[in-house]
Amino acid sequence: MQNGSSSKDTVRIIKELTADVREAIHSRGEDLSDRQVLDLIEDRVLKDSRIVSSDYKTKGRIIEGIFYATRRELDILQPYAEDDQISEIMVNGKDSIYIEKQGKVTKLDLAFDTTEDLEEMARRLAGKVHREINDLSPIVDARMSDGSRFHAVSRSVALNGPALNIRRFPKVQITMEDLIQKETISRQAADFLASAVRAGLNIFISGGTSSGKTTFLNVLASCIPKEERVIVIEDSAELQLGELENVVRMETRTANSREKGQVTMGQLIAASLRMRPDRIIVGEVRGGEVLDMIQAMNTGHDGSLSTGHGNSPEAMVSRLEAMYLTAADYPLTAVRQQIGQALDLIVHLGRMPDRSRKVLEIAELVGYDGDNLRMNRLFKFKFNEGLIPTGNRLLRREKAELRGVTLDGGV
Repeated sequence: MQNGSSSKDTVRIIKELTADVREAIHSRGEDLSDRQVLDLIEDRVLKDSRIVSSDYKTKGRIIEGIFYATRRELDILQPYAEDDQISEIMVNGKDSIYIEKQGKVTKLDLAFDTTEDLEEMARRLAGKVHREINDLSPIVDARMSDGSRFHAVSRSVALNGPALNIRRFPKVQITMEDLIQKETISRQAADFLASAVRAGLNIFISGGTSSGKTTFLNVLASCIPKEERVIVIEDSAELQLGELENVVRMETRTANSREKGQVTMGQLIAASLRMRPDRIIVGEVRGGEVLDMIQAMNTGHDGSLSTGHGNSPEAMVSRLEAMYLTAADYPLTAVRQQIGQALDLIVHLGRMPDRSRKVLEIAELVGYDGDNLRMNRLFKFKFNEGLIPTGNRLLRREKAELRGVTLDGGV
């Protein structure tokens, strides 16, 4: 291949040599190290008559392309998946790739050679977690082997080409002290929430997409006394609960191609009640499973934690009401009574213009006065002052008193 040959020729050669290398690896019948595979690829590339006159940059690109396609499940995205500072990889079709690094979103000067390459990578990732992505199943949401969350939409649904998101989580668990240092939360509010968890208050974390809800849930879960039995239920396992000992973790499952085998979050919450839980953690509620979660909180499982998408504490409660009503034909008054009795605190998070994440509000859900929701705001974020106490005290203190826990933070 002469210098200046088209990119299409390079793509074709990479595909042909990738197939050749895979066959060579398979024929050896043994596990090869990365170094051995790289040596094999270099030998094939440097001896190929179509490449011998190419410049070093082209040869390097071909070698790298074959190595990633052969050895790395994420193809050209692999180097970014190995960067611990990158929290999310976003692919909007083959030519549009973004990363989030330390809170800043950047477009990469990178592209898949063809849409088919991107689709093949998505199928490969889905296959590794026993899922499918095709025209019949155009959406897949799953957990990868390293704990990252993988979400993909096929081009039969995504109009500008296959879309793919990989959300990565810190290898080292973030602590409350880390959040205080990052000014995500004030020390006074952190002390209050830590004592509220120990006291068995039911806490719901609300916020928009990528506002830090899962990270914050992890931090609050680390405040649970180690002797307690915790049942964790998630759509895709994301939580890091290394400090807890008596833990059962469960994950939902989608139906197979025959529409069999589905396990819903509602089913798992119902099953968890037979496992003698002290607390139940639901990673995120999105629909009718909120009925089971609220009922669990109202049947003696104090100290439960969950998250959901909402623009404010009031908006989050309204969403919970709507989700509850999709699952049961109850009068709205009864639904509100159930929610008001179940939830004690709502912690609302948000992203600031500088892309940092902040706790914007901590509010006590007091209940309803007729149709009006009653919120007792305990902490409120102000731009020039940060997260500060409002001066209000927690009204529902029975759980803390029963457990003999002193609520810290002067609230």
